[in-house]
This record gives sequence, C-alpha cells and structure tokens, in this order.
Amino acid sequence: MDAAVSLIPELEDVVAHGTRQKRALMLRRVTALFTRDASRYNADHVNLFDAVFGLLIAEIETKARAELSRSLAPIENAPPNVLRILACDDEIAVAGPVLRLAHRLAESDLVDLARTKSQAHLQAISARQALSEAITDVLVRRGDREVARKVAENRGARLSEMGFSRLVKRAESDGILAEKVGLRPDIPPRLFRELLAKATAVVRQRLLAAAQPERQAEIRRVLDKVAEEVGRRVGPRDYRAAQRIVLGLHRSGRMNEAALAAFANDGKYEETIAGLAALSKVPLKITDRLMSSERTDPALILCKAAGMSWPTVKAVITICANANRGASQNLDAAFVNYGRLSDATAQRVVRFWQVKQNA
Repeated sequence: MDAAVSLIPELEDVVAHGTRQKRALMLRRVTALFTRDASRYNADHVNLFDAVFGLLIAEIETKARAELSRSLAPIENAPPNVLRILACDDEIAVAGPVLRLAHRLAESDLVDLARTKSQAHLQAISARQALSEAITDVLVRRGDREVARKVAENRGARLSEMGFSRLVKRAESDGILAEKVGLRPDIPPRLFRELLAKATAVVRQRLLAAAQPERQAEIRRVLDKVAEEVGRRVGPRDYRAAQRIVLGLHRSGRMNEAALAAFANDGKYEETIAGLAALSKVPLKITDRLMSSERTDPALILCKAAGMSWPTVKAVITICANANRGASQNLDAAFVNYGRLSDATAQRVVRFWQVKQNA
C-alpha cells in the first residue's frame, strides 16, 4: 500500500495539470498496483483506490476505460464506485466486462441499467453467472431476441412466473427460444404444457432428443395430455369469415400464391385452407379434411397442382402441422418428395378430389 501512497503527490499534479495521455499512464500504474495485490487490501484500502480511480477516469479515452474495465471486472473486491461508473458507460467495450463479470455491482444498479441501456448492455447482463428475478423480469420484457435466448439458456438466471410466461409467449414465434425454455428444469409445469402445446413438431422432437430420459417421459406425458385436450376442444372449423376474405381477393384478382403464403406465414389457418381450396379448385370441405391429415402428401399434391414454390409449400405444411395437434413434419423429406412429384400426377389426383364431393 505504501507504493500507492507514494503516488499521491504525482497523482495530484496529473489531476490538476496533466493531459489525457498522462492521466491514462497514471491510470495504468494505479491499476497495476491494485490488481497485483488486490486480495491483500482491506476495505479502507479499496475505498482509497476507488477515490483515485474516480479522479483518473474523467476525460480519458474509451480505450483506457475499456482496459480498466477488463482489469477490474474479475476481481472480487474491486472498488464498487468505479465499477458503477464503468457499467453505466454508453460504450459497450467499457461497460461489457463489468456487466458480465463484476460481482460487486448492486442488484438495483443492474435493474436500472437493464431498464435504460442498449441491447448490447442487456446481452452483457444476461450472461452474468447469477441473475435475480428482478433483473430477468426486465431483461425478458425489454430485451431483443438474442437477450431472451441468453436469459433462457443461463442456468444461473432465476426467472419469475411472469418472466417464464413472457418467454413462453415469445417462443411461439422463435423455435430456438422454445427449445432453450423447454429444457429449463425450473419451468413451471403449467407453462411447460403451454409451451409444448404451441411448439412446432420440430421443436418438440428436439426437446425430446436433448432431454434426459426422465424428462423425455415427462414431455411425452404432457404431449399426450395436450393432444387429448386439443381433441376435445377442436370441433368443426368455421370457414365463413375466411371464405369472405378469399372471395374478395379472388374478385379483385389478388388471390394468388403470394396471398396464400401471407396467410400461412401469419398463422391464419382458416384463410390458408380456404385460399388453398380456391387456388386448387378443390371443394373446401374436401380440402379441410385432406389438410387435417398428419401426412404431408395432400399439401404437396394440392400445392404442386397449383404450381407453387417450395417456400409457400413449407409455410402451408408448417401451419397445418401446428394446427393439427402438432402433427409430425419432416420438412427435409417433404422437400425431396415435392421435387419428385410430377405436375401430371398431382393434377390427376386433384381432378379426382375435385369431383369427389359430387360423387
């Protein structure tokens, strides 16, 4: 500690009259002194270094602040005030190391930073070894897709029921997030069931593959229960509103492949089926029954006969799989089969379906 005290006269001169370069040089010397013997310093010593760092980091370049941040972040007894200053820096190169690693940042500071700082800052916070529910609530609410995924995969992050609920809701449109949330051992059973009920077949298969054996059995039990509940809940679909929309588009000449793809990508099942029936000229009643199948063949045939591109076919298969109790969908196999299916074969089968209702 004597070495640090001996620097005080020079420090006073640098603070009063020194250039940025001299401040940066002095900062490196003080940082080296602190990091070398940090474990030996008591609270009074740390407070003295805290005051010195506070004087030196004013008006120095980003590079020097970032260097200080990297040096102090891993140290258990790093000066708390300078850590707070560094964590609040708008430059993620400065704030990032402290936000990710510094143990002495107060929870209240982390909550405030999560509420106000950039997505890069939120990503750094979400990577911390431990996160309280108060912090993760803000991260899940404010964070972008990458932040949500980082929180979900961080086993040291505690999540409230509200936090889990938000993640499950966001996972409806993010399969990677759904997998990360579904593999958390602390997800509430009710929300786990909701996640599985809304997950795609691909996500369900990945969850089963990645889960431990006891977790796999639980997932299968939940899926069976979900299938039962969905089976009881789903009755004949009401296509009247969807038919009106499709008829309006048809009359204006806009009921085409692009419109069908938009319906499917937006999750509009009834409009998708009504649109597919209109484009393939297969009665809606027949199309509805065909697309309720767990197989992808009917979708491939109807789409091939109508001359649709693979992205549209994929969107149709996906929305039907999600709507029909999470029916299995092997998109790779479907892609191969779609390429092999000839226009003539598809049109021949569709002609049979077109007259089937009358027969």
